[in-house]
Amino acid sequence: MLRSDFLWGGAVSAHQLEGAYLEDGKGLSVADVLTAGAHGVSRRITSGVVEGECYPNHGGIDFYHTFEQDIALFAEMGFKCLRTSIAWTRIFPTGIEHKPNEAGLAFYDRLFDCMIAHGIQPVVTLSHFEMPLYLADECGGWLNRVLIDHFTRFARVCLERYHEKVTYWMAFNEINNQHNFSNDVYGWTNSGVKFSKEKDPRRAMLQAAHYQFVASAIVTRIAHEIDPKIKMGCMVAADVVYPLSCHPEDVLLANDAMHSTYYFTDVMVRGAYPNYAKRIHEELSEPLDITNDDLAALTSGTVDYVGFSYYMSNVVDHSAHVDVSDSVSYSDEHMVSNPYLEANEWDWQIDPRGLRYALKAFDERYGLPQFIVENGIGIIETLDENQTVEDDERISFLGEHIKQMKLAVEEDGVDLIGYTVWGCIDLVSFTTGEMRKRYGFIYVDKNDDGTGSGQRFKKKSFDWYQRVIASNGEDL
Repeated sequence: MLRSDFLWGGAVSAHQLEGAYLEDGKGLSVADVLTAGAHGVSRRITSGVVEGECYPNHGGIDFYHTFEQDIALFAEMGFKCLRTSIAWTRIFPTGIEHKPNEAGLAFYDRLFDCMIAHGIQPVVTLSHFEMPLYLADECGGWLNRVLIDHFTRFARVCLERYHEKVTYWMAFNEINNQHNFSNDVYGWTNSGVKFSKEKDPRRAMLQAAHYQFVASAIVTRIAHEIDPKIKMGCMVAADVVYPLSCHPEDVLLANDAMHSTYYFTDVMVRGAYPNYAKRIHEELSEPLDITNDDLAALTSGTVDYVGFSYYMSNVVDHSAHVDVSDSVSYSDEHMVSNPYLEANEWDWQIDPRGLRYALKAFDERYGLPQFIVENGIGIIETLDENQTVEDDERISFLGEHIKQMKLAVEEDGVDLIGYTVWGCIDLVSFTTGEMRKRYGFIYVDKNDDGTGSGQRFKKKSFDWYQRVIASNGEDL
C-alpha cells in the first residue's frame, strides 16, 4: 500500500502556463526567446524578442490570471499537491538586482494561499528553465561563477518568504538535460549557454553543471538553516538505458550511458564527485574550475530526497551512429529504438516497467525517499461534440505506470513521497512549443497559432484521476 499521506497531484512550470510575460515588472527569461517548433522542427533561440516571431511562452495558457479557477479544478480532482515553479524573472527581472520585485513575490503568495485554501500543498522548483535572459546574454550564463551568488540570493528570498507555505523544494529542474549538449535548446534552458558554440562543449556543460551543484548545495544548507522542516530535493530526468543485446559492448555502453543521470545525482545526493568522474574530467581539453571551497560546499549541502521525471526508456547499440543534434528523444549517437516497445506520436517509447526500474535503481544506489514529479504523455486531441476528450490512451498510459510505481513500493520497498502527473492542464510543450501536444486532464481551448477561447474542459481522464486519488491508487 502507498503511504496514507501520499502526495497525489500534478506538475506544471511557470514559463509554460503563466503567460503575462512582461506583467507586474517581470523581466525576460531564456524561455521568452524560444520560438515555436514542432515534431522534427527544433525550437530556435532568438537574440532578444524579434518582431514577427512566434513565442508560445509569452501567453502560455494565461494561468497568471486564471489560477483561481484552475486550482479549483485541481481540488475537484482531489490533488494533494501541485508542483510548479517560481519564475526567477518575476522576483529579480534581470537577476542582478539586490531588491526583489514585490509584485512578483505577491503573486506567488496569492497562488500558494489559493492552493493551501483548497488543501493542496505547493511543491516548488526554483529554476525550471526560467533563468533571466540578462544573466545568459550579459554574464555568460552558468559558465560564470557569479551566477552562484545571483541564484542563491534569489533562492534565499523565496525560502524566507514562503517556507511556512512550502515544505518540498527543488533547486533545478532536470539538471541533467544539458548532457545532450549537441542540442542547444537544452543547454540554453538549463544554463543559458549554447554549448555547441563552445570550444569544448562537453567541458562547458560539465563546468556549468558544477557551478549549479555548488549553488544547489549552498541553497540546501540555507533552506535547512531557515526552517529545518524544509525538504530540499534534486531533480533529474531519469534516463533508463538498456543494452540492445547481451553483447558485452552493448552492456558496457549502457552502463556508461547511465552516467547521464548518475553523474548528477551522485554529486547532489552523496556530496562528492564519484570515482568515475575523474576519468571523465581527465578527458577534457582543460581542467574544470573546482575549488576546495566548492568541494566543502557539496559535502555540507546534500539533498533530502531524489525527485525525477520519467517519460520513456532508451536503448543503446554499440554499432549504431545516429545524428542526435536535433533530437529530443535521444541524447547519444548509439541510441536506437527498442523493438519490444511502442512509441507515442513524438517517438517517445512507452515503457511503464522502466519507471519501476528507475525507482529500484535510485533506491538501491541512495536509499533516500523519492518523488516522481513528472510522468505523462503528450497526445494530439480535439474536443468532441460533448465538449470533452475521450483520452483512453492517457488513462492507459498513466494507469500502467502507476501499477509499476506501486510494485516498486509494495514489493521492492521503495520509499515514495508522491506522484505528480506532468501537464495536468494543457500547456505549452517544452520540447516543441506546441499546444497540440496535450498532456492534461483539462483541455484548454488554445491552438498553436494563439487562437482559441482559453476555456477549460474536463477530459475523461479528469474523473478517472479523481477516482485514483480517492482510492489512494487502488482504483485504476
